[in-house]
Amino acid sequence: MTAARQTAIGLTLAALIVGGWLTLHVWGVFFQPTTWPAVAVAPLIILTQSWLGAGMFIVAHDAMHGSLAPGRPRLNAVVGQICVGAYAAFSYRKLNGSHHQHHRTPGRDGDPDFHAARPDAFAPWFYGFFTRYFGWREFAIVTAVLVAYLLIGARGANLILFWALPAILSALQLFVFGTWLPHRHHRSAASFADEHNARTIPMPWIASLLTCFHFGLHHEHHLSPTTPWWRLPEMRRR
Repeated sequence: MTAARQTAIGLTLAALIVGGWLTLHVWGVFFQPTTWPAVAVAPLIILTQSWLGAGMFIVAHDAMHGSLAPGRPRLNAVVGQICVGAYAAFSYRKLNGSHHQHHRTPGRDGDPDFHAARPDAFAPWFYGFFTRYFGWREFAIVTAVLVAYLLIGARGANLILFWALPAILSALQLFVFGTWLPHRHHRSAASFADEHNARTIPMPWIASLLTCFHFGLHHEHHLSPTTPWWRLPEMRRR
């Protein structure tokens, strides 16, 4: 596949993911009724928003590896920052540096996304994973946006249901399927195939897409970090 075609596909998918997330975010925060019967669709909005939020991280992740727009580092950085900035005011530069360190020392000491002290424990690992990237800077920006939303008419229930809850759920999605299950050291888990200390989570194509945009194909990703998320199933078949 040519770089131009990969860029066109990657940017189109990125636009659909970000556009879908932004549409649901604005609708949920400002317009979605929380009274019956309209509130019956709230679970669908929350789950879709969570999934698209995870997708924005995956788009930014591809940008970090240059696979979103091959040969165009500035474009990758701009799109990556839009994705993680809109999601929770994260710094693309900080995430980028940590992620490449993760690839240099995956699943062992020195890996910023690994809990070396308790490599099978969910809660401490997730706490460290979350607080490593969501610090005082991010908290201050999100708080400022929250205040602005309240001032222009957003209601507290909508902010909790359609902003806070999807953000937490998508963080859990990313952690469980993109970090914990692929890299945990546990007797009940499949052994690692090589020095990448990464395993693939076997599941049907649609489940792989819905859980974490094929990021559960994690061994394939570590074998070929520049393969974009939407080509990982093809790589696994080969």
